[in-house]
Amino acid sequence: MQNKGAIKILAILLAVVSLYQLTFTWVANNVRSDAEAYSGGDPVKEKIYLDSVANVKVYPLLGYTYQECQQKEINLGLDLKGGMNVTLEISVVDVVKALSNYSKNPTFVEAIKLAKEKQKDSQKDFVDLFGESFKEVDPNARLASVFNTPDLKELINAKSTDEEVLKVLKDQTQAAIDNSFQILRTRIDRFGVAQPNIQRLETAGRILVELPGIKDPERVRKLLQGTAQLEFWETYNLNEIYGALWSANNVIRDLNNAESETKEEKDTTKVEIIAAPVEAETELVADSTTQTNNAESLLAEVTDSTAGSVDTTAAIEAQRKNMPLWTVLSPSIDQKGNPMQTAGVGVAHFKDTAKVNEYLHMKQAKAVLPKDLKFLWGVKPIKGREDLYELYAIKITTRDGRAPLEGDVITNARQEFGQNQAAAEVSMTMNSTGAREWARITKANIDRQVAIVLDNYVYSAPNVNDEIKGGRSSITGGFSIEEATDLANILKSGKLPAPAHIIEEAIVGPSLGQEAINSGLLSFVIAFILVLIYMFFFYSRSGIVADLALIANIFFIMGVLASLGAVLTLPGIAGIVLTIGMSVDANVLIFERIKEEIAAGKGLKLAVTDGYKNAYSAIIDANVTTLLTGIILFVFGTGPIKGFATTLIIGILTSLFAAIFITRIIFVSLLDKNKTIKFAIKMTENVLKNAQVKFIEKRKMFYVISSIIIIAGIVSLFTRGLDYGIDFVGGRTYVVRFHEPVVTSDLAKSLKDVMVTDAPEVKVFGESNQVKISTKYLIDSEDENADDMVEEKIFEGLKSYLGDGVTYQDFTENFKMSSQKVGPTIADDIKVSAVWAILFSLLGIFIYIVIRFRNWQFGLGALAALAHDVLIVIGLFSIFYGILPFSLSIDQAFIAAILTVVGYSINDTVVVLDRIREFVGLHPKSDRKELYNSALNSTLTRTLSTSLSTFVVLLAIFIFGGEVIRGFIFALLVGIIVGTYSSLFIATPVAYDTIKKPKK
Repeated sequence: MQNKGAIKILAILLAVVSLYQLTFTWVANNVRSDAEAYSGGDPVKEKIYLDSVANVKVYPLLGYTYQECQQKEINLGLDLKGGMNVTLEISVVDVVKALSNYSKNPTFVEAIKLAKEKQKDSQKDFVDLFGESFKEVDPNARLASVFNTPDLKELINAKSTDEEVLKVLKDQTQAAIDNSFQILRTRIDRFGVAQPNIQRLETAGRILVELPGIKDPERVRKLLQGTAQLEFWETYNLNEIYGALWSANNVIRDLNNAESETKEEKDTTKVEIIAAPVEAETELVADSTTQTNNAESLLAEVTDSTAGSVDTTAAIEAQRKNMPLWTVLSPSIDQKGNPMQTAGVGVAHFKDTAKVNEYLHMKQAKAVLPKDLKFLWGVKPIKGREDLYELYAIKITTRDGRAPLEGDVITNARQEFGQNQAAAEVSMTMNSTGAREWARITKANIDRQVAIVLDNYVYSAPNVNDEIKGGRSSITGGFSIEEATDLANILKSGKLPAPAHIIEEAIVGPSLGQEAINSGLLSFVIAFILVLIYMFFFYSRSGIVADLALIANIFFIMGVLASLGAVLTLPGIAGIVLTIGMSVDANVLIFERIKEEIAAGKGLKLAVTDGYKNAYSAIIDANVTTLLTGIILFVFGTGPIKGFATTLIIGILTSLFAAIFITRIIFVSLLDKNKTIKFAIKMTENVLKNAQVKFIEKRKMFYVISSIIIIAGIVSLFTRGLDYGIDFVGGRTYVVRFHEPVVTSDLAKSLKDVMVTDAPEVKVFGESNQVKISTKYLIDSEDENADDMVEEKIFEGLKSYLGDGVTYQDFTENFKMSSQKVGPTIADDIKVSAVWAILFSLLGIFIYIVIRFRNWQFGLGALAALAHDVLIVIGLFSIFYGILPFSLSIDQAFIAAILTVVGYSINDTVVVLDRIREFVGLHPKSDRKELYNSALNSTLTRTLSTSLSTFVVLLAIFIFGGEVIRGFIFALLVGIIVGTYSSLFIATPVAYDTIKKPKK
């Protein structure tokens, strides 16, 4: 074997990297186990424990902290650990309306309305749809007449063409989308969720947000869909309020001392961890550590009360008691201890921001502070320190407590370079109303700071050098280009409101997530053991070698998943388990080839060498076609489907390496030591060895059988149709679990009574006490509270079945297992993506086979087999939905199943066609009918082994994998049977019938 040393090194490196990546998951799990044991089941204590070790080195061997281990461990999808998955769409409609200065032009209003209707069934950008609609409504109208506003006068004039106006609209809407993305990212980072994920999707204006462990979806919806609030505030300087802050510190000290004395009197032995109360407006929640705040190093500058103390620890403790506020907030003071003339009160470690909020919001502390004073945190850490945030003193100057100037007065803002071109700055323009108020504010605050605030966080606090008239200002501050661009976008957000609407949502409760983990792992273990046993039973000692390669393959898959930061979902586990079954195929092909070489009289070493060499062609062709399917799934799929495709692609690549190279190295090592290797036991060595099935002669009979099944399916499609899931039609679904079995018809009637305009569909989902409710109630509503309104109606309709005393909160936390929402727009996109995915996979496979085999008839035969398989699976779903006791909905998972069936079927077909090509090359003058039959018969053992092992694996998942993926696995089970059948009885006969018979 050539390059044996290089392959060994590669295998060892891959194993080491996989082990290295998986150790982070092991360490992180150990820390969470310790936290669970410490908390005794109290989630607050558990969170405090995990926060306290966030920056502690829990992996001493490599020096990684718990937070770093979390970032490197295998990420579980929300279907496995519970949480909320949301797809948001930025409302470009609102941006276009704002750019028109909310024009009442009839043509504009009608064009907006028409474009919104078109968007429901189109994948085009809204601005393009608006341009088309504007021309349809009035072909003679010009866009410049609508958008030649004072705010856009620098970009659009009366002579601007429609194309020029549309380009400006696209640039402006894209800037608004970019800004909305940054605002959402900031909001989510402040929400206090561990490992949140936010990313832009390929479709313009769409953003995916994943929030693990969310228990208050209503709050999340409000947070994500709220319009950004931009404000300009006057500020206090620290030297003006320093004395008041010291008074507040003394009040807090006295309260703490009194509380400590009371607590000691009540119980001198009990120790309790108490969580600081949360202030939703200003709290900064994040992973934290128990290390001492840097404020302690500055305390010496505030007071010398502990100077000369021998016991430093005692001194620090005394300082903490005397100066509780300054212990968690380092004041902005000079070297002499004097307060500085700045709006920045001080800095605090991110773990201490909640404590600062608690202190400054105490009633007793507020009583000694100015009535017109409030505090806001800076949105970003201070430069040079990623763990310290600055607190600003905001002055309230209006009677109603609102900001004196808000973002709706901004007409334009952009990043520019100053006169020396050295640093970026921000140019800002206001309308006439804003210019007047801005002149007043700047005149009153010369040599002071004005705070620019968005969503109650300070983004910038520039100094005012002079009164600014005319509404044009430049903000400088040593900005980088990126920082200046971000600030300009923030300023423009007031004028261009771009609210985000939830168009797709999925919520999985933590209990359902844990059940999914348990069922997924159980199915995985059972399937894995069954395959190991099967390979040993069928192939004796060589089966053990295949088992070792299989174990290495699983190890590699998990290691690669961890190293790529991929998310492991329940469909992803199904993809891994399916990979187990399919990875057997390469070993089976090799072993069957070796057996043929041994039967031809070759020695064991030569038989092994030739067996591998002759199997490569079929293995590569089969896996490339399946890989094509996986790539198409990855490109067109979203969410869990992409997770399935990821594990499938990784599994195919690692299984090829394990099956071809690792087993070869083991065999070479055994042969070098003159060890005996067996490739079958007596019971299996002659299975189908002398099969003489007349496939070609009986092809017409199989054509008829297939035609009957396909026609029955088509008739059912026209009469019964399909059970389309909300992925394709839009709507909401809720999985609700009751204490006792329920009657679905009764639940449906109760829900119809409260919803009136919609008749929800209720089906048993798994056990008889669990149902799945589907409804389109308020699905077209643009009200941001629509989701909450629907859930309240669901609760109202089910209340009598839940038991006495169950509140709405109890229902959402304990009875609602999961929910999903798909808006009409994204449902249409999913349908289109599904069609393209199937068409591209079929076309890609056809082209590959034509190129690889240089024979279009083989490609046609393969394509006919694939179409046959797809039609039968779809037809059976139409015939049996509502009859079988599990869901047969047509959703994204079903499309993934169809494409997986396509990949598996082509895998089988390619192996058969490869053998036919080989036989024709060896015996070009033999009768074609006999050649085809011989080729098909020679692959029967391989077909039986692969199909049986894969079927057994899928059967284990079907039985033990849980209700969520049962319909998905059913489609795969049917596909395995139909795919095996079509590769033998459809693909080859079609190729045979379309190839011209040679002239005599």
